[in-house]
Amino acid sequence: MPIELIILLASILITWLVFTWLIKVLKASIGTAIAVAVVILVLQIVFGINNQEIWQQILNLPQTLLDLFFGDK
Repeated sequence: MPIELIILLASILITWLVFTWLIKVLKASIGTAIAVAVVILVLQIVFGINNQEIWQQILNLPQTLLDLFFGDK
């Protein structure tokens, strides 16, 4: 087997592996984005919470977790 053929087959295999990995990552990302959108939509429709309130709580999350684990001082 000539070396060029081996290199060609290896490059095709590597390309296929990277492509399938990329598809898996893309599917997971889209699934997560849809789940986040559904949660935000439910919060807005059912509870009347707007995007700004959600974003503010996300920004305060590290401090909230610190207070939860180490207590307010």
